[in-house]
Amino acid sequence: MLKIGDFSKLSHVTVKALRLYDQLGLLKPSYVDHFTGYRYYLADQLIRLNRILAFKDLGFSLEQIAKLLNENLPPAEIRGMLRLKQVELQQLVEEQQAQLLRVEARLKQIEQEDTMPNYEVVLKTVEPIKVASIREVLPDYPSIGRLYPELLEYFKQYEVKMGDYWGAIWHDPVYKESEIDGEAVISFEGEILSTASVKVYELPSIEKMATVIHHGSYNTINQAYAVLPAWIETNGYKIIGSNREVYIIRGNEQDNESYVTEVQFPVTKA
Repeated sequence: MLKIGDFSKLSHVTVKALRLYDQLGLLKPSYVDHFTGYRYYLADQLIRLNRILAFKDLGFSLEQIAKLLNENLPPAEIRGMLRLKQVELQQLVEEQQAQLLRVEARLKQIEQEDTMPNYEVVLKTVEPIKVASIREVLPDYPSIGRLYPELLEYFKQYEVKMGDYWGAIWHDPVYKESEIDGEAVISFEGEILSTASVKVYELPSIEKMATVIHHGSYNTINQAYAVLPAWIETNGYKIIGSNREVYIIRGNEQDNESYVTEVQFPVTKA
């Protein structure tokens, strides 16, 4: 039999790791001296240890490895666990490749502008939210502002509390100078019903939303819109739906420089 130190040298596994494997039931010593507490191993236990190391190298947790080493585990279940790990690793590779593309895009942008960009594009998941909305064909983009007082008046009728989420959804697939399909949305607390002009529904979640924060008046928001398409294309995404504007700090004046607006585009990998 081999002392734990000798077994550690043979296997190139630390004594600390061997003790952990013992605690978890992954690899029990062949013998433990009751007086000294010394652990002893057999040479043929290296086979099981190598299996542990092999599964660990594949990215499995110690808990998963314990299940994989179970002699009663059907081969079909082992194959299933390996396939799941394969998918998990493939997703990780894709995420890292996407991250690498974003780094390359940022380097290219800094090299072209010789400065840090004013806008930071962030890819995030947007959660669903209950809203009331009015959707109309508008003569221009600023005209959406007249829809919000109508929504607020509707809230007063039902005595519900207005929420913090104020936004606009632009449904046209291309930029238009007139006859714009716009939707004003406001979240609320309570229960109200839809009418012919006011729609009450849950604004759906978006798994991948490319977003950018614009600080300044609505009159200069086109600067944020100029950044997003280049980022989306450079990073290998495509737009898959109506874009949104979320008015974080808002007001009635078009040229107020204190406003904060988040511009959002739903995207997926191209």
